Amino acid sequence: MGHLPLFIDVQNKPCLVVGAGSIATRKLSMLVESGAKVTVLAPNSTEKVSKMSNEGKIEYLQRIFKDEDIKGQFLIVAATDDTNLNIHIADIAKNNGIFVNVANDSSAGNTLLPSVVDRAPMKIAISTGGASPVLARLVRNKLESFIPSAYGNLAHLIKDFREIVKEKFSSVDQRRKFWESVLQGPVAEMIFSGQEEAARKLLREKIKDSKLQDGVGEVYLVGAGPGDPDLLSFRALRLMQQADVVVYDRLVSEPILKLVRLDAERIYAGKERAEHALPQDSINSLLINLAKKGNRVLRLKGGDPFIFGRGGEEIETLIDENIPFQIVPGITAASGCASYAGIPLTHRDFAQACIFATGHLKDGTVKLNWKMLANEKQTLVFYMGLIGCQTICEKLIQYGLSSATPAAIIVQGTTSNQKVYLGDLATLPGIVADNNVQPPTLIIIGEVVKLHKKLRWFHSESNNEGVSVKTYASFFTKKID
Repeated sequence: MGHLPLFIDVQNKPCLVVGAGSIATRKLSMLVESGAKVTVLAPNSTEKVSKMSNEGKIEYLQRIFKDEDIKGQFLIVAATDDTNLNIHIADIAKNNGIFVNVANDSSAGNTLLPSVVDRAPMKIAISTGGASPVLARLVRNKLESFIPSAYGNLAHLIKDFREIVKEKFSSVDQRRKFWESVLQGPVAEMIFSGQEEAARKLLREKIKDSKLQDGVGEVYLVGAGPGDPDLLSFRALRLMQQADVVVYDRLVSEPILKLVRLDAERIYAGKERAEHALPQDSINSLLINLAKKGNRVLRLKGGDPFIFGRGGEEIETLIDENIPFQIVPGITAASGCASYAGIPLTHRDFAQACIFATGHLKDGTVKLNWKMLANEKQTLVFYMGLIGCQTICEKLIQYGLSSATPAAIIVQGTTSNQKVYLGDLATLPGIVADNNVQPPTLIIIGEVVKLHKKLRWFHSESNNEGVSVKTYASFFTKKID
């Protein structure tokens, strides 16, 4: 390792910046934000440097560098457009035991100023050892998006309670375990969701009753979306990577499952029609039992847990047992699959309403309010409608929709294996049978299906739209403006 990662207190310490260009200004801003007493040397200043000088944040001397300027400096930044001058400043600084950073030539100095993720009082510094400042900034940008801004609030909370925790727990190991339970449990999650007073109250309770550390855990009800891992929310990913146990369904794709913490216990609770790895009652009991053992339990469900995901039933049982929980919505299949198929669920010209319906009721039938469903100018989306596809199409025709109403069935939507089969209410059942369509699927019915050919943007590896050119063409004899 060429450089030792080190955070140094520069509060009120004299620091010299030689140069006033864009790079110098960027490093100057970092020093000012850290509380350094900064002097800038440059024959000409930028508007930003002049403004900082006028505001009293820095001292600006409008002249060139002199060797004696290094006297008494704690840190020097050489950032002129003269390479030889930068090296000269660095040599003098190093000979006098002064920290020196050289812009565009890290090897000439002895100090690096890294890219920083600022969650004050927590800071994360990223450096490539001078190999690529651009890469360091790109990594910083990625970390910025994954680390909630509320981490700073969490750090302040811990600081406020550190001495109290020291008095409560005599050993370092006890304190470590306690803080781990706080940082990866409900207290931290309350901070992240803006419930600071509730977090402080719970933390006081945990400190008062140390047994709470070994008590009830928490359940995370997380929507995994329709299949593409890029559609996960930041919160979903964070909880997936801190859970002790994951209870997952059949519709959770393998790429998403790989994002779960590697050492987490995995329990398959997959559900298929008339074949459940675990019945719903057993899943409810399992979540309760795992949480009561102190586990952080991830209940990972395809799509959104509150849209035909039975998430409400699972949460009811948790409430009855006083199990802490939180819910993270996911992109539901209707939204995800329709978007990836280029079929808008609503459209000013074709559909002013959208209805989500299940094609498979609790009793195994498809007894729906067909009179309400069979209306024009609306889009119908059927979940779990593969087995009942023929009944769905027949009933909609029976209750008034034209047999030529466009219809699509999307297979493995949003994944690299996505296929879109197009037809209408008269032909869709035959298309399903002829192509031996297998779940997971989603059925979309309505005039918006006509827009698929024009709006489709996602091309799966299979590159198979699943319909003949003749079937395709029948929908596009009239130009869509």
